[in-house]
Amino acid sequence: MNKGIWYALGAYIFWGLFPIYWKLLASVPALQLLGHRIFWSFLLLFGIVIVSRQGKALKAALNWRVVLIYAVAGILIAINWLTYVWAVGAGFIVETSLGYFINPLLSVLLGVIFLRERLRPLQWLPIGLAAAGVLYLTFAYGALPWVALTLAVSFGFYGLVKKTAPLGALPGLTLETGILFLPALFFLVFSQFTGTGAFLHSTTLSDVMLVGAGLVTVVPLMMFALAAPRISLTTIGVLQYVNPTMQFLLGVLIFKEPFDHHRLIGFGVVWVALILFGVEGFLAQRRSRGLAIAD
Repeated sequence: MNKGIWYALGAYIFWGLFPIYWKLLASVPALQLLGHRIFWSFLLLFGIVIVSRQGKALKAALNWRVVLIYAVAGILIAINWLTYVWAVGAGFIVETSLGYFINPLLSVLLGVIFLRERLRPLQWLPIGLAAAGVLYLTFAYGALPWVALTLAVSFGFYGLVKKTAPLGALPGLTLETGILFLPALFFLVFSQFTGTGAFLHSTTLSDVMLVGAGLVTVVPLMMFALAAPRISLTTIGVLQYVNPTMQFLLGVLIFKEPFDHHRLIGFGVVWVALILFGVEGFLAQRRSRGLAIAD
């Protein structure tokens, strides 16, 4: 099997197991979890940049435009991370999976709106179905599934910003977390001095896991960066559903979150939309290959 498939599968399985890790840290306030995730991720990434001797290239590429792009990207990913760790700790793992199920369809829509990409007529159907699924859940429960939408929107816009970003995966993520590093450090120091900090005031396991937050953040990102050049976008598109599927199963089967008939209907509509989207993309790719051979 192509190494790229193993790298991508490893990354998505890693992300799919995230709820277990963050659930074990549910006693730590979400803002502190975010601070530790940024702090330790940056230190690890910066170390990798130095060891791989990419520091000079990164410094040479910096200008106000690049910094602004990655500042926006950093804010978006921080919103995504904060929402996610809070939702896992608060018992909304199933809803986080919904966010990552609808994210690919939202990303396509953002491409149409902001990048003037054109959709094939049949691609509008799954997007409309996904919207219908979200609307059903909204009316069934009398409130928007805001966790899912925040995750999908923040990560969708993050991907949009990254499309215009000039740096590679490693230096780009290093710069993003570097921009957030000082605010995260100040917040963590403030928490320690005010006696509300969790680090070194809880169990040894909790302290080790807070430090490990950087490692569990960086490892799947690096695996994905290794996978992307080696496999097609179609393969990535199929494999990306491993992550929310695992999160959904963990939420329902392991953490026993409620999944009544209303959620089944809403999720079912979104799942049908994703199947239609995948089948349409597969058939379109086959047609284009057939035309290329004919030419």
